[in-house]
Amino acid sequence: MNDATLEARIWHRFTPAQRLVRFAVYLTVVTAVVVSIQTVEVIPEFLLDAPEQMADLLRRMWPIAFSHYPKGVHEALVETLHIATLGTIISVVIAFPIGLAAAHNIAPNRLLNHAARLLLVSSRSVNSLVWALLFVAVFGPGALAGTLAIAFRSVGFVGKLVGEAVEEANRGTVEALEASGAPWLSVLSFGYWPQIQPSFWSVVLFRWDINVRESAVLGLVGAGGIGMALDTAMNLFQWDRVAMVLLAIFTVVIAAEIVVTAIRKRIL
Repeated sequence: MNDATLEARIWHRFTPAQRLVRFAVYLTVVTAVVVSIQTVEVIPEFLLDAPEQMADLLRRMWPIAFSHYPKGVHEALVETLHIATLGTIISVVIAFPIGLAAAHNIAPNRLLNHAARLLLVSSRSVNSLVWALLFVAVFGPGALAGTLAIAFRSVGFVGKLVGEAVEEANRGTVEALEASGAPWLSVLSFGYWPQIQPSFWSVVLFRWDINVRESAVLGLVGAGGIGMALDTAMNLFQWDRVAMVLLAIFTVVIAAEIVVTAIRKRIL
């Protein structure tokens, strides 16, 4: 066997075209990182001084102003939970029919499917803080703006996952109901719903958990909740109260995670 035959049989993981594409991707990523760093314009003096400033900030936060909780934190914290819960409920009411319309096996109409998916994408593409700014401008500052911001932000998330769960449902039970002449609502209730119910509740609980976290910062733009207490304390340089608010947010987020996990273990 000559050298030419041995060279022809050498195995390469990637073809020359694939290696060229990988090099182009790596070059694009490196270029994007370099351009991003230049655009951000990091000030070296501030970067070097950051550890000292952080240490000073932590010293100002201690001791934590626990006495501030009853009057300055508790009511805002409860309002945050209300915003997250009510916003999640509203989003489910809106998202469920849109998710069904986006599923091609429920609504075999391409125009309707595309219109529903456009609504879901529009909801997801706008950040909750942007929704909050919009609703604060319309309804004024307060919990109403925060609730609607959470609801409209969650519609895309819940609707997309509900629609995907419906599309992945087994057709056996559905076809049996359709063959027996069952009406559309019965097919949905007894054919699709039992199959998507675990996914539905999992999505709703997961989204509520996310909304608890997001609603905690909506107050920074005037949309109610504990974020307003945090913003007030920061503007007044009351760092011990800032620490109390941050501790309350952290505690609620951990508690929400525990509650969601416990509920999911019971119903799923």
